[in-house]
Amino acid sequence: MKKLLMALLVAACAVGVQADDAETAAVPAWEQTLTKVKNLSGDTGIAGFLKKSAPAYITGEYDEADRVDACEMEGLDPHDPESEYKTPNGYYDGDEWIGGYFDENGAFVKGHAVKTLFGMPYGVGQLIMIPLCLIMMYLAIVKGFEPLLLLPIGFGGLLANCPLAGVTAPAMMHDGVISFLASGIPVMSGGIVEPGGFLYYFFKFGIDTGVFPIMIFMGVGAMTDFGPLIANPKMALLGGAAQFGIFFALFGALGLAALFGADFFGGVDPFKAAASIGIIGGADGPTAIWLTSRLAPDLLGAIAVAAYSYMALVPIIQPPIMNALTTKKERLIKMPPLREVKKIEKICFPLVVLLLCAVLLPSAVPLIGALMLGNLAKEAGTSVSRIADTMSNALINIVTIMLGLSVGSKLACEKFLSGTTLGILALGLCAFCVGTAAGVVMAKIMNLFSKEKVNPLIGSAGVSAVPMAARVSNKVSLQNDPTNFILMQAMGPNVSGVIGSAVVAGVLYTLCR
Repeated sequence: MKKLLMALLVAACAVGVQADDAETAAVPAWEQTLTKVKNLSGDTGIAGFLKKSAPAYITGEYDEADRVDACEMEGLDPHDPESEYKTPNGYYDGDEWIGGYFDENGAFVKGHAVKTLFGMPYGVGQLIMIPLCLIMMYLAIVKGFEPLLLLPIGFGGLLANCPLAGVTAPAMMHDGVISFLASGIPVMSGGIVEPGGFLYYFFKFGIDTGVFPIMIFMGVGAMTDFGPLIANPKMALLGGAAQFGIFFALFGALGLAALFGADFFGGVDPFKAAASIGIIGGADGPTAIWLTSRLAPDLLGAIAVAAYSYMALVPIIQPPIMNALTTKKERLIKMPPLREVKKIEKICFPLVVLLLCAVLLPSAVPLIGALMLGNLAKEAGTSVSRIADTMSNALINIVTIMLGLSVGSKLACEKFLSGTTLGILALGLCAFCVGTAAGVVMAKIMNLFSKEKVNPLIGSAGVSAVPMAARVSNKVSLQNDPTNFILMQAMGPNVSGVIGSAVVAGVLYTLCR
């Protein structure tokens, strides 16, 4: 009985609500409520999966009714730029409609065409992306492939493809005063800002600014021991050789642009796109994200997924390459133990590397500086142990979650389901294989000129997947000789690869910016 009375009371309140303006006042409140209830079906996920095109704020393709406002009622011609005609969804350049939205700062963001694979409807693309994201989460949880990153990336992609959820929608300004700059571009001021989705703010704060990759590098530095590299500096040659994969992918991407046209990368400058794709070959996820966010942010989803996926697949991809390029005799080479590195050497190393970077390549200072700060805190001793502990645990864990979700937000179907993405994934795989092979070949070349032989298996650790690549080198060595432990020797080229990929990223950024 109480439930029935409560329902009647709610219904009475709904009927008693009066409309604010004369037009809606003539319609009974109960009828307005009933109309809204009937229209709820258009806001469900099912309706979202049935949509043929992307949201209008992305494409700029607004319905004719959404391109007009009160100005047209005053007899102003929307096609005449001198008529002061204004609409919050775009403007006319002659007879050409240019749609988009105004961001939270009032700047106009132009819409762009959305092309999915095989011309599939937008909703179907979202539906396809959901199982792909679930597969990524399966690989992370069940197979243990880079779980700390693939799990949040996959979940972020799942959120991004939930139709009509708006978790990646940008903040938009409306109901403000629109004026035109001398260039003819409209700007809005004094409007109301409609907040964006939470993943939009994650991305804007951490990826657009480059803060997340830099904070990740702090944590990596605090967990990295540069002792093996200091003890045997020539191992840096192997880390440098592994960067050939970056340049292989770079030239491959330029070849795709030449073959399929400059628009193959969705309007991104081919050289900037090629530089961003090339960095996948270093198998260094934070570096790939940092460089891509500055040069080709529209390609970030595919590039980040490729970089981290191939990092996770190191145990599968690298052993066949190592076995194919080396002989049994080479794999049985035993390397002498590394000398003991003094504490003063470990403290001076990050400072020397940073200063050299500042003198020779200032554009790489953000990444190298963060890496060396974390390492210096690790080596400084108990006086700053709390800082090192925070960097290597709480800080890197928190940032990893937010970075993964931010990257996953770029797995929206309009950005991922395209021929461009397939090309990026293929180039990334080739680049990673070339980087692995180049490190092994460099070790074989070094053996031609060195009395102290190097086990070529450690050359594959020159890619930046720390410490997984070094562990894989050691695993392959133990498969050939259970007594031949080369893990510490492999860590030398492994950590030098981290520095090398950051340096290459700095060079590419300098050339492209």
